[in-house]
Amino acid sequence: MKTVVITGSARGLGLNLAKFFREYNYNVVISDLKEENLLTAEKELETINSKGKVTHKVCDVSKISDLEDLMNFSKKEFEQVDIWINNAGVNQPQKPIWELEEKEINMIVDVDLKGTVYGSKVAMEEMSKQHSGAIYNIEGYGSNDAHMLGLNMYGTSKRAVTYFTEGLAQEAEEKNTGVIVGKLSPGIMITDFTTHSLGNDKMELAEKTKKVYNILGDKPEVVAKFLVDRMVTNTKNNVKINWLTNTKAFTRFLMAPFNKRDFFKDK
Repeated sequence: MKTVVITGSARGLGLNLAKFFREYNYNVVISDLKEENLLTAEKELETINSKGKVTHKVCDVSKISDLEDLMNFSKKEFEQVDIWINNAGVNQPQKPIWELEEKEINMIVDVDLKGTVYGSKVAMEEMSKQHSGAIYNIEGYGSNDAHMLGLNMYGTSKRAVTYFTEGLAQEAEEKNTGVIVGKLSPGIMITDFTTHSLGNDKMELAEKTKKVYNILGDKPEVVAKFLVDRMVTNTKNNVKINWLTNTKAFTRFLMAPFNKRDFFKDK
């Protein structure tokens, strides 16, 4: 039975990814910063009929020692990790770079970029020993060089994640590790990540931003199913699993006058 480890998975996309891996009968290891949130998520996951088991481990992805502990814990529980997903991330306060505090800049870089690098390093070290496995990193706004006021630091980190992941895929192939590396591009999802900065602080989005999100956004469960369906069958290195394609985005803008949605009505 295969095992997946997902960072930042007590809620949002990470939790929904875990749900669909459960349906595929994977053993699932969820991780996040708070034990109480993980216990709640684990209970929810246990209601899904699956041959696989589910467990959790507290992990701060900005600390490589925590990620090493997560890997060691997962191996002890299930012997081998087959898929590792660096999903943990924080959103940026809607401010230009010069209004961000030093601690805010550090948190965005530490979680969104360094957390992905550290997680990939830890996963690759173990997976290369078993000569199998897959590592997936999450793209985000800025990965395709897009720019928006209030997302400069977040976009910078995500652009770096894309470069790093493509480089890691090349290294994995050249070193004959047996490990595949890929990017997950989930598009825009309406979750607490969207409406909260730095993991906790609620922020009011600009009406222009809400309008775009209502056109292009999706619920995390819709995106998660699409991503998991493709991860469990993928055998290609340096793959990009892309939910919101250019064609899909163009069609949604075209149909926007006839397809009214308001994800923020109750938020």
